[in-house]
Amino acid sequence: MQTSGVELLERLVGFPSVVGTPNGGLMQFVADYLSEHGVPYHLLKGPEGDRYNLFATIGDASRPGYVLSGHVDVVPAGEPEWLGDPFVLRRDGGRLIGRGSCDMKGYVAAVLAAVPALVRMDLSAPVHIALSYDEEAGCRGVPHMIAALPDLCAPPLGCIVGEPTGLVPVLAHKGKAALRLVAAGVSGHSSRPDLGDNAIHALLPALVAASAQADALREGPQDARFAPPYSSLQIGTVQGGQALNIIPDHAEASIEARAIAGVDPKTLLAPVMDALGAGVRGEWLSSYPALSLEAGHPLAALTAQISGRDPLGAVSFGTEAGLFQQAGIASVICGPGDIARAHRPEEYLTEDELAGAVAMILSLGRHLAA
Repeated sequence: MQTSGVELLERLVGFPSVVGTPNGGLMQFVADYLSEHGVPYHLLKGPEGDRYNLFATIGDASRPGYVLSGHVDVVPAGEPEWLGDPFVLRRDGGRLIGRGSCDMKGYVAAVLAAVPALVRMDLSAPVHIALSYDEEAGCRGVPHMIAALPDLCAPPLGCIVGEPTGLVPVLAHKGKAALRLVAAGVSGHSSRPDLGDNAIHALLPALVAASAQADALREGPQDARFAPPYSSLQIGTVQGGQALNIIPDHAEASIEARAIAGVDPKTLLAPVMDALGAGVRGEWLSSYPALSLEAGHPLAALTAQISGRDPLGAVSFGTEAGLFQQAGIASVICGPGDIARAHRPEEYLTEDELAGAVAMILSLGRHLAA
């Protein structure tokens, strides 16, 4: 039985798979759907124990093929501007409204909607479906799946990551590293600072170093494909203290760096790590490399052909594409929707955008069956 992309998106949005939470119900739904169509799959439990990646293959897994990659986690949906339950897909004209509809369950729904037709095609190379978890926390799930690929399939020819780009192939994105600083102090009355140890003060040298590094990066290496054209760094959160007259015994800060292609994002945070004093530790939260695919690469030409759109040089947001490329798998970003709608209340994908994504995936199948 054929299930439409809209019906599949409705089911996927109905799972509140917020980043950092269990996703077994959603992944089992996908696994059952694939089983109905005779598609073999692997549910790959992550080290957290309650989250899964899923890898499935249509065609002969012993031949090099193409990976369609997407994440099933979404950001929280607590904004008061939602006009309905964000985890119940709602139609408004041609808009399909719900958390994750654009980023990026719409692409996942398009891939699944294409499965019955792909199964009927005589594919010369397989199409792999790779669904990962906790992408929104810095691509934490997908490295475990990439590590398992040698046991699951022949080395792939390429990977199409379906983040929302308006179905325009994107050849490059920035890399990212995220760091948490944790300072431990000794509490006490603020009138006797000599008897305590202020944890917020302990963070200051590292925060000053972060601010200075952010300024310095503006004059560092440039890549005109990106906006801004340089690597960047920012202090995202600072937390600590209980009251004005209590010496803080705990403080934390989170810092991120985004790196242009060719720059390791972790190295951008080295001045911060060098500035850590006694009682302050740094914890890496996540890291993934930049993506940079040559404009003349066959994958760029293939994605342009099946999408019907010329490639775009770069975007500044990040994806798992850099990790696939790091593993030796050429990668490109191309998916339905607009990134400007992501992480916002009343997030939506249009029915036409969803249909366009299905058409692109079926075009890939026809290309492989030709």
